[in-house]
Amino acid sequence: MRFAGYAAIFDHVDRGGDVVRPGAFARAVRAGPKAVPLLWQHDPGRPIGRIEYLAEDRRGLRVIGRLSMADAAAREAAVALRAGSVEGLSFGYRVRRSVDRTNRELMDLDLVEVSLVTFPMQPKARVHAVAGDD
Repeated sequence: MRFAGYAAIFDHVDRGGDVVRPGAFARAVRAGPKAVPLLWQHDPGRPIGRIEYLAEDRRGLRVIGRLSMADAAAREAAVALRAGSVEGLSFGYRVRRSVDRTNRELMDLDLVEVSLVTFPMQPKARVHAVAGDD
């Protein structure tokens, strides 16, 4: 099963008071999607597949992922995606550069992982397409 969506939305305050700025993922995009694990609910013990596409566009960090149906956590994620009970995307990161203003502006990040989640920190970070039954 494949899915597409946005793991981060630019220029919108998240639930933690941070704002991701365009260009924050430039190094991760250059490194390519194979450098970014795909996790279930940010759990490093539950990798569920791989990121196949990773790019910044005007809206945010766009991803396409493929679930590994040989894994129980991936099958759990696939059922939740099909049912619409989980639609959120999120990402783990380390801050390399930020600017503190009214909100902390994240300018340069180390992208540690992308996760399918129930409650994304950025409410607009969502899966917008699901395809395949494999």
